[in-house]
Amino acid sequence: MKILHLDENHPLLLQQLEAAGFQNTIAYTTPKEEVERILPQFDGIVIRSRFPLNASFLAKGNNLKFIARVGAGVENIDQDVAKQCGITLFSAPLGNANAVGEHALGMLLNLMNKLSSANQSIRNGEWLRETHRGEELEGKTVGIIGYGNMGKSFAKKLQGFDVAEVIYYDIETKTPDAFARQVGLDELQKNAEVLSLHTPQTKETIGMINAAFLRKMLHPFWLINTARGSAIKTNDLVAALKEGKVRGAALDVLEYEKSSFEDLFENQKNEDLDYLLKASNVLLSPHVAGWSIESHRKLAEIIVRQIVLNFGKA
Repeated sequence: MKILHLDENHPLLLQQLEAAGFQNTIAYTTPKEEVERILPQFDGIVIRSRFPLNASFLAKGNNLKFIARVGAGVENIDQDVAKQCGITLFSAPLGNANAVGEHALGMLLNLMNKLSSANQSIRNGEWLRETHRGEELEGKTVGIIGYGNMGKSFAKKLQGFDVAEVIYYDIETKTPDAFARQVGLDELQKNAEVLSLHTPQTKETIGMINAAFLRKMLHPFWLINTARGSAIKTNDLVAALKEGKVRGAALDVLEYEKSSFEDLFENQKNEDLDYLLKASNVLLSPHVAGWSIESHRKLAEIIVRQIVLNFGKA
């Protein structure tokens, strides 16, 4: 079987697929138009998020048997069309769950303890102890929206911090566990003093954190987003930061990212983004929560196993 690789991944992915008898073709920088021209030659595609695989694109892959997304989300792929065409979709949500959980916790602790601003202050020749007095996580109620692999990973990391409680909201009823308690959205908004987002990008989650949602949060709270930038209406977040409803925001993802996640924005600089870039109570990272050295390898290993298990030689 012939596989077309549209994004660069861990080297073991190519190595192990070749060892299993697959033929790899690298097209990391091949223009999309050329990819579409050669697509009928291939049985499978391996991609991260280089460009959307929409209905028009998939129609040209009349021999495609699978698409492997090296990551958790598959919103860049028209799943309905893929299903209609009999194309199997693979992803690796477990591959970077631990990395996301650790990153979210790291961002929260950094934000609450003002570590980044304190570091910069000292580098500027200042020694401002009172300005950088931090706040403890102990005794606070932590809310999570989206309790899949990522949300549960974050909840597990909170064990030992003596938080008051970890609660979560999810559209699906989850099996109870020792890390968090499932609640309705109203109860989460009533009690959460920290809110962490771990949702996929769907029609329901785009713009989910908006002015109406923020008004229903009873307590001023700390906000973490390591999911998708589209989940938050940035202008509403900025307003909430200015009025103190959001005490601070740790954002690994931004509404202004390109769909490939490889760049921040394209001619989209505006007042809201400028505010986030300058605010001392906003911590930013470039969509790397699931991008650890370890997850880089784990994601590749999981994708290889799925391809070989389903399409390898008997």
